[in-house]
Amino acid sequence: MQSINQWFERCNTGFIFCAIFCSLPGENWKGNLTSMKNSGQCPSCNQYLESINLSPEEYNILKEKIIKNVIQGTDTFRKTTPQELEEFQTFVNARPPFDVVIDGLNVARVSYKHNPSQTLLDVVLHLAHQNLRLLVLGRKHMLKRSHHWNPKNIAIMKKKADFFFTENVSEDDPFLLYATLHSGSHCRFVTRDLLRDHKACLPDSLTRRLFFKWQRGHQMVLSEYAPGKRIKFEHVQNYDTVVQTTGSTWHIPYDDSLLERSSYEVPTKWLCLQQK
Repeated sequence: MQSINQWFERCNTGFIFCAIFCSLPGENWKGNLTSMKNSGQCPSCNQYLESINLSPEEYNILKEKIIKNVIQGTDTFRKTTPQELEEFQTFVNARPPFDVVIDGLNVARVSYKHNPSQTLLDVVLHLAHQNLRLLVLGRKHMLKRSHHWNPKNIAIMKKKADFFFTENVSEDDPFLLYATLHSGSHCRFVTRDLLRDHKACLPDSLTRRLFFKWQRGHQMVLSEYAPGKRIKFEHVQNYDTVVQTTGSTWHIPYDDSLLERSSYEVPTKWLCLQQK
């Protein structure tokens, strides 16, 4: 970040290598370090960043490619059977669009210190209180009474959300992606899964970029959980956290530490470069 800032500001002196970033030698650029407003407006230059939402055309492209390459891909039936997938599609198509699709096992295991069925119940009730239409994806072993799964908790959740239980050997992610994309661009999904395998199944860099952007704008990650006390999700930004330019401005996100981030976590600090 510091090097880029220096390169831009050296354009003021007309150095030859400033042509890497400047359209004309001698352009006058000024850099400022800043954090964006929740609206996506830059406090330094007042420009708005690119929205995190896909355009209708981009959304349809992504939906088609996900269904073709991830859900109906060559390896799908190692994760599920054609009959189970067809049953699920019929199940989803027969219901109104969902607002949130929940990876039940993933959410239930957010903390190994707490009972899984109680954890999932708390999260479902938290979201249901917001009058959201919920779909919870689970596996059939969750229906058997055990130390981890209390049938009473399942019964309470079924009054607040739709449930679909796959076979125990099936993978949840294709079902999660199908239900979320089928419900429309407003629908979000809850999981801590990075979905890297599914991104790798996509056929080209454009579709992978759209998938990554869609993921950042729609994935709800449970970051804090204390039974009966606190449930917190990572904040989903309204703007895209990528390098972007208007021609007279550049906005470059950066980290000020070397800590690794998950794909659903984004930098919060920006270098704003303005042409004077």
